Amino acid sequence: MAQPAEIDPSLLPHLQLFWTNRRFLFRVGVYACLVSTLVAFLIPARYESVTRLMPPDSQPGSGLGLLAAMAGSAGASLSGLGGIAGDLLGMKSSGALFVGILNSDTAKDTLIDRFQLKKVYHDSKIEDARKDLAEYTDISEDRKSGIISIEVTDHDPKRAAAMAQAYVGELNRLVAEVSTSSARRERIFLEDRLQHVKGDLDTAARNFSDFASKNTAIDIPAQGKAMVEAAAALQGQLIAAQAELRGLQQIYTDNNVRVRSAEARVNELQSKLHEIGGEGTENELKNDNSLYPSIRKLPLLGVTYADLYRQTKIQETVYELLTQQYELAKVQEAKEIPTVKVLDDAMIPTKKSFPPRAVIVVLGTILGITMAMTWIIGRTRWESVEANDPGKLLATEVFNAVQTRMPHLSRNGAGTEPNGNRSWRFWKRPDGNGGKGQADEREST
Repeated sequence: MAQPAEIDPSLLPHLQLFWTNRRFLFRVGVYACLVSTLVAFLIPARYESVTRLMPPDSQPGSGLGLLAAMAGSAGASLSGLGGIAGDLLGMKSSGALFVGILNSDTAKDTLIDRFQLKKVYHDSKIEDARKDLAEYTDISEDRKSGIISIEVTDHDPKRAAAMAQAYVGELNRLVAEVSTSSARRERIFLEDRLQHVKGDLDTAARNFSDFASKNTAIDIPAQGKAMVEAAAALQGQLIAAQAELRGLQQIYTDNNVRVRSAEARVNELQSKLHEIGGEGTENELKNDNSLYPSIRKLPLLGVTYADLYRQTKIQETVYELLTQQYELAKVQEAKEIPTVKVLDDAMIPTKKSFPPRAVIVVLGTILGITMAMTWIIGRTRWESVEANDPGKLLATEVFNAVQTRMPHLSRNGAGTEPNGNRSWRFWKRPDGNGGKGQADEREST
C-alpha cells in the first residue's frame, strides 16, 4: 500500500503563514490578474506573414554545381562537410547570395520608400528605419533543404503580406541588375555595339539614298545594261533611217515630203542617241536635267554608287550578325541568372503572433502572488527580529531619515510599534500622537 507523501517540516510554518493571510493573497491575485489582463490587451497585436522560396538551381559546369552534386551523391552525412569545404574555398551558394541581397541596404531602402516605413516606425533617420525593419524581418536559409524563408511582422496584416511579397519582387530585380556573369557582360557589350552599328547603318543608308535620288541611280549595273541595249537599238534604227534617207535623196528633191520625213526621223534618232550617250563633259555632268543619267555618266557614278552600296551592305551584314549574337547572349544570360521560385506565397494572416495574452495574464497573476508571498515572509522575519537588534535599529533609523525627507512615504503603510519602532506592514496612517494603528491585514483576518 502506497504511503502518503510527507511534507517537509520546514515548509509548514510558511504554509501556515500563507493560509493565515489567504485573503490578502487572494486580493493580490485578483488585482494582479486584472492588471495583467489590462496590460495584455493594451499591447498592440502583431501579425506575421511568411513566404518561402525554393533553393536556386546550381549552374552546370561551375565549381559550385560540382560541389553540390558531389555532396548530394555522397549522402546527407557529407552535407556539413560540403558546406565547410565551400566556405574554405570561398564559394557560397546562390541561397546565401539571395539572403545577402535581401538583407542589403538597397533592398531595405526600397521597401522603406514603398511602404513609408519611416512614418510607420516613427523614425526620422533612414538608419533607424533600417534597424527597425531588420528587427521586424527574419530572413533565413535552411542548410539541409536550402529553402529560404522570409518572415515579416507588422501591426497591419495586409502590410505584412505585401512586404513579404515585395521582398521577392525586389530580389528578382536586384539579381537581374547585379548579375556579373560572362553572358551578361557579353550582352552589355553587344548592346553597345548594336547601337553604334545601327547608327553607322542609318548613316550609310541615308548617304546611299541621297546619292541615288540626286543622280537617278536606281541600279547602276542594270541601268547600264539597259541603256547600252537601248543605245544599240537606236543606233541600228539610225543607220537604217540614214540609208533610207540617202536612197530617197537620189530619187526625190530635198523639198519632197518623204525626204523631209526621213530627215526628221534621222534627226530624232540622233537626238535620242545623243541624249542616251551624252558627251561626258564636266559642264554636262553639272547641268544635265535629264530623267536618267547618260551612258557616259555611268562609269563616273558607278564608282561612288558601288562604294556607297558596299558600305551599306557591310553595315547590314554586321548588324544582322550582332543581332543574332545579342539574342543568343540574352538567352544564355537568362540561363545563368539564378531564378527565384516561390514555394509558398505570402498570405494575409488572420491570427496574431503576438502578444500571447493568456500567457501574460497567467504569468502576471503568478508573479503578483509570488511577490505577495515574498512580502509576507519578509514582513514576518522582520517582525521576528528583536527591537534592540543593531541591524534593525540601523534600518529603522535609515527609514525614518528617508521618511523625513520624503513624507509621502508614510501614506503607503509604515506603521508604528508600541515601542516606537516602524514595522513593514500595511498599516493605516498613525494618529497624531504616534500611537499604534490598526493593521488592515489583522482586520481582515
